[in-house]
Amino acid sequence: FIDLCRGPHISSTGELKAFKLLSIAGAYWRGSEKNPMLQRIYGTAFFTQKELGEYLTLLEEIKKRDHRKLGKELDLFSVHQEEAGPGLIYWHPKGATIRRIIENFWIETHLKNGYELIYSPHIARTDIWKTSGHLNFYSEYMYPPMQLENQSYTLKPMNCPGHIMVYKTKTRSYRNLPLRWAELGTVYRYEKPGVLHGLLRVRGFTQDDAHIFCRVEQIQDEISGVLKLTTSLLKRFGFANYVVCLSTRPQKYVGMLENWEKATQSLKSALEKNGLVYEIDPGEGVFYGPKIDIKIKDALNREWQCTTIQVDFNLPAAFKLSYVGEDGKEHEPIMIHRAILGSLERFMAILIEFYNGAFPLWLAPIQVKLIPIADRHNEYARKVKSVLFEKELRVEVDEGNQTLQAKIRQAQMEKIPYMLIVGDREIKENKISVRSRIDGDLGSMSLNEFMEKLKQNEDNGQNEDRV
Repeated sequence: FIDLCRGPHISSTGELKAFKLLSIAGAYWRGSEKNPMLQRIYGTAFFTQKELGEYLTLLEEIKKRDHRKLGKELDLFSVHQEEAGPGLIYWHPKGATIRRIIENFWIETHLKNGYELIYSPHIARTDIWKTSGHLNFYSEYMYPPMQLENQSYTLKPMNCPGHIMVYKTKTRSYRNLPLRWAELGTVYRYEKPGVLHGLLRVRGFTQDDAHIFCRVEQIQDEISGVLKLTTSLLKRFGFANYVVCLSTRPQKYVGMLENWEKATQSLKSALEKNGLVYEIDPGEGVFYGPKIDIKIKDALNREWQCTTIQVDFNLPAAFKLSYVGEDGKEHEPIMIHRAILGSLERFMAILIEFYNGAFPLWLAPIQVKLIPIADRHNEYARKVKSVLFEKELRVEVDEGNQTLQAKIRQAQMEKIPYMLIVGDREIKENKISVRSRIDGDLGSMSLNEFMEKLKQNEDNGQNEDRV
């Protein structure tokens, strides 16, 4: 049951003393571009002028942090709707650098936590999506099948069946379980043009997917491990505030009631073991199993859905998966779906807005910009760049013919963490003058002193500051 008029309610519009019309926009009737375009008027109202003012200030901050605006200004990504199609992301070198850093960190962290990496194709025969149930439940979000060699193929909307194909390649024993398989898998979903929104809603995106095949009695430990990994990953990116929700068995479900109860209790125990406060959403689990959703709170206290952990009783049965138990008989494994970041595109949008484009040092596409005062200082700047490059820092030299102030201003607009200014005095003393995005002018120092300062800042967590 959904209450379409759940409020909040007031007895009279006269109670709302402060209001403002915000904007006018076109919108297709029922969200379909095939229907007529209508005019949508946006407005808001509050009890007091103070509340309205605070809300309008928040809206301005949201506009400033809009990842679409910052993505263009910082040269991170683009969408070519007319030439290439809507909802398809083109990563520019700086955006691709951030993405690669995230991917490398994700891979390294998963390998340390007992996961193995696999890769699966971007297309598969349509029959596989019939077996999985996606064709029945998600066909409106799937791209039309392609006919090749008298066979029907479909772009994958999810990675699950690919991991199942790997599981089925040989007989599995209870001794092999749990199996933890992870993949940064690109999937394709047809989203209507009216709902596409920058990196947040796209048609092709990469999920940080993993599937765990285990026994019923292993669910709690595996979920607990996923939660521990989740909080560790999110903390590294600066997120420490979450809203956690446990969704339980709906009226229509598959699998044995006993397994549902065991799985639900396992999820509760895992959440409590990890010290996570959670809300229960009765009956809101998916038909194939209970789930945990984690929403992160950003710098503006907005909530973003990222992490999903789902127990699945359906796909192992649909694909006839089994393992040989201690009793020598075949048993059906439990499958746990989990994505921590959600999709790289969506997570990138959240990061851009969270940090207002001023990424912490470890994520910044360019960590250091060298600024020679005049052309005669370019050679020294290049030498400094070579030294820093060998230290695995991402460095650029601004050899343009602008004034020093113009170069500094450009680096500030690019939100570079550190500017190193070099002139006659720096060359003579074999030093650099350092300006920090956070702390301003740090004075003159040697390269070794600068590297030591970077290490101290990282140890103290200063590179996590939002600017």
